[in-house]
Order: sequence, then C-alpha cells, then structure tokens
Amino acid sequence: MTSLDDIDDLRSWLELAGKLGEVTTIGGAHWDKEIGAASEANYRRPSPPALLFDDIVGYRSGQRVLTASMSNARRLGLTLRLGTDLDDRALVEALRSKPGEWAANAGRYPVREVPTGPVKENVTAAGEADLLAFPVPQWHEADGGRYIGTGCAVFTTDPATGVLNAGAYRMQVQNGGRAASVNIEAGKHGAAHVREWFAREGRAPVTASFGHDPLLLVVAGTEVPAGISELEYAGAVLGRPVDVIRGEVTGLPIPATAEIAVEGWLYPDRREQEGPFGEWTGYYSGGTEAVLTLDVERIYHRDDPILLGAPPGKPPHDYSYMRSVMKSAMIQDALIQTGLPGVEGVWAHEAGGGRQLLAVAVDQRYAGHARQAGYLTAQLPAAAYMNKFVVVVDADVNPRSLSDVVWAMCTRTDPADDIETMRQTWGSRVDPLREKGAAPFNTRAVIDACRPWNRLASFPKVAESGAELMDRVMRRWPDVLGGPR
Repeated sequence: MTSLDDIDDLRSWLELAGKLGEVTTIGGAHWDKEIGAASEANYRRPSPPALLFDDIVGYRSGQRVLTASMSNARRLGLTLRLGTDLDDRALVEALRSKPGEWAANAGRYPVREVPTGPVKENVTAAGEADLLAFPVPQWHEADGGRYIGTGCAVFTTDPATGVLNAGAYRMQVQNGGRAASVNIEAGKHGAAHVREWFAREGRAPVTASFGHDPLLLVVAGTEVPAGISELEYAGAVLGRPVDVIRGEVTGLPIPATAEIAVEGWLYPDRREQEGPFGEWTGYYSGGTEAVLTLDVERIYHRDDPILLGAPPGKPPHDYSYMRSVMKSAMIQDALIQTGLPGVEGVWAHEAGGGRQLLAVAVDQRYAGHARQAGYLTAQLPAAAYMNKFVVVVDADVNPRSLSDVVWAMCTRTDPADDIETMRQTWGSRVDPLREKGAAPFNTRAVIDACRPWNRLASFPKVAESGAELMDRVMRRWPDVLGGPR
C-alpha cells in the first residue's frame, strides 16, 4: 500500500487518499460552470471529500480535474506528511513549531535537477500549444473566462541571487489557448522578481505547474519567508530534495513529476484584459484590467494529465481550510519568535479567508500584554497582508472556535476602550471595500477581548463544567455525546 514516504506526485497522493476513502469521483460534468458549482456545493459539507472529475463533457476519458484536495484535516495532514488519521485538533498540535523548523532547514534541501521526468512525456512548442486541449473549467458563473491556474505554482527567480519563488497566482487562458495572463499582486515576491527582470533584461522568465503534489500548492499559497525558495521549503517538509527539470526555453525549474506545465516570457507591454474572477473574499472585487500575459513557448504534460483546481470564492472555498491551518501555524511560530511570552494559540478563521480575522490566545503575564500581542500580530510579515481584525483572547478561550471568540468579545470587550485601529496598512486591490483606483490600503482593528488586567482576580467566573468533569461524562456516553470510546 502507498505510504506517506511513497508520495512523490499527484497520482501517488490520489492513490493513498483514495485508499483512505477520501476521494469521490464525478463523471459527466461540463467544464462550463458545472465543475465549479459541484465543487462549491462540496466545500459546504462537513469534512468534504476530494472530488475527481472524469469523463468531462467535450474531453476524452482520463483527462481529469481534482478539487478540494486539502479541504479537511486528514488530507492536509497527509499532504504535510504529518499523518493520515489527524482531526483538526491533532493537526494543529502536530504543526506546532513545524513552519519554523521547515524554514530553518530549507537550505539543506536544494532542488535536484534531473534530465527528464514524467512531465516530459509530451512536449508541445509554440505555434501548436493549446491550453484548451485540457478541460480547463470556467469556475464561477460571472467569471470572465476559463482559469487554468488556480491550484498552480508559478515560478520566478531573483535575477541577482537566483533564489526561486513559487506563488499561487491565478492564470486565465487567453488568445484561444495560446497564452495565459498571470495576475500577481504588487506586494508579492514574484511581482518583485518580475520588476527586477524588466529593469535588467526587459523581460522576465516564468514557468508554471498546473498539477502536482498538493504540497506545492501549500508552499506556493502561503507566505514562506523572503529569501527561502518554496521548493527548498517543500524539500524540508518531505525530508528530501524536490526533483526538477529545466525548461527548454527559460531554463527555470519545473517539477519533474508535474501533470501539466508551461513556460515563457513576460514583457512589460504584453498584457491582456483579465477577469472578473470570484475572489477569496467572496466577491467579484478585482474587476477587469490589463494583466501581464505569458505567450506559451512550451507545454509539458503527462499522458492523461490531471489538472489541480483550487478555485476561491465565498468561504468556505477550496483552499480556505488549508490556508487557515497553515497561516495559523506560521503566525503562531512568528509571534513566539518575537519573544512574546504566554502565547497559547493562534487561528486565522475561514470566514475571513484565512487572512482577515485572526484570533490570538494569551496567558496574560503583565499589564499591556494583550495589546502587545494584538499589535505584534497585526504587523507580522506572515500576517500583515490584508488582515482586518486581530482579536486577543485569554487562554481559557479556544481561538479556533468563532463562537467562543465572539462570546469573549461580547463579554470582555468594552468597545470604547478595547478596540484600537491601525490605518493605511497593507491591503489588497481585491478588497471589496476599496474604491476603484484607490491605493490598496486597509484599516485594521486590534480588539482586546481579554479580561481586564486589573480585574483578573475579581472577574466573574465562567459558568461551565471543568475539563475533568466534561472528559468523564463524554467517555461514559460517547455514542450520545460524541466523546472517545
């Protein structure tokens, strides 16, 4: 049987997930909105399975699309090589300190260049390249086109240092399948690389993978610290280097076991109208604009390739659970590394797309401790992009429970004294509150939902059973109360 150590591509990941009962196959869906709608319905289920679409209308059997790859704890634990039987609580515990360890060890796992790999089973040159030869979905009803890049990893390099970056930037098919726009937020590492290449060479090399071990989506879709290659970070998770081939045109790396990959060049004046697209905020807030566009110089793909889809939308969406877990672990690690004492937990809530609503639990040690935790969290590099609410709670409050966090806000926050705002912080052009043409600032609130420091001893006692009593009754009647047997 396939084990965690055997996973080296999307197919072996699917084999193990399937044996664990975590994959459901749907046949006969249409690429035009049906795959997206079925995926959206699935995300709303408790612990949704991964969906594998086959026999897609207009395409031959075997050309498949996978969604919801990491929408529950068990599959995310599998992807991060932490175990195959983790629930939410166990996954969070298993992740404690891991992001920091992976970042520290990444340099020990430089990519391993190999002469060839499964991704080179088929190679198509410019002129014959057609991205619509694959069942690329139109994910949402009001989208402006078909998006091949949602669960993707887009690779750029720093022209001065050669450090590789991978980002999950959305890519819309353009020019009848001969090109794809690459929508990179200005503050992202990939955008900085592109600007530097433009300044030096007048063009920027890019490669992109559209189907791969979902671990590459994790590292591409979260803020790996600057200066660390996402592929080396992935190697630290795996405990071995990631195998890559070199693109025939750009020389940039491409995962050797990818399902589908492309390469080409970006030019400052080569742009196509892109969007609208349903955003991770839950709105069509990005609009339509001219975006840097890649004319495809090469397409590499395996026989019967599998497209990895991760469309955003109103939460919960495809990767909101993954982002919540990963961002929470990364922010908690970073917060502890500042030297702040008493950090009991961090959770980036799915309702805010894993970014906009952060809850931090602290064991108060001194006057001002709660505010310090809130302000530090609000501007940590791992948390700074587009967060709007940082809620600090006491250690007796579960930061993962939105109900508990709101309860603490309602009972321990004085709105006049305990809510402070920070202005002109790092926002996003996809923020639905941003006026068209305005700079992408946002305002964020730090909410102190802790018991007042000067009333810790006298604050009313919480009316709930103690942990020992709750554990005892749940063990006595597990079938009724859902406790362990």
